[in-house]
This record gives sequence, structure tokens and C-alpha cells, in this order.
Amino acid sequence: MKPDWEDEYEIPAEIDLTKGTWIRNPFVQEFRELNLVSLDDDVKAVFADSEAVNSALRTLIKAAGAVVPDEMKKAS
Repeated sequence: MKPDWEDEYEIPAEIDLTKGTWIRNPFVQEFRELNLVSLDDDVKAVFADSEAVNSALRTLIKAAGAVVPDEMKKAS
């Protein structure tokens, strides 16, 4: 699914994408490995930072009795 902004964005006519050499972004792999999520505004308003979100999620996971991986147990 394409983002809404793509419908409104047009590449200027003076930019010719059919010629030239393309250089791969050296940071693309690091970006792909990031585990990012987008929070809705009402959820963002409740949490001050990533640590607060992670703490709340760990509490919820434990309360639900989910199986917690060893590396997550060390983080809490």
C-alpha cells in the first residue's frame, strides 16, 4: 500500500531518472533491521519515551502469562 503523500508528490520534469549511475544507500540495511512501530497520537500522549512503552509492554506480557524469551527477562 502506498503512502498518501505519494499521490500528491510529482518528480519535477528537470529530474531525469533514466540516465546516470545509481548509488546504493549505505545505510539501507541498517534501516531495514530497525524494529520501528508507529504509535497513534492518543497512545503517544501517554508515554514519555521508548523506555516507558517497553516497560508497559513487558508488564502486559507478564500479566498475560506469555512465554518470555530469556533475553527479554534480562532487560527488565
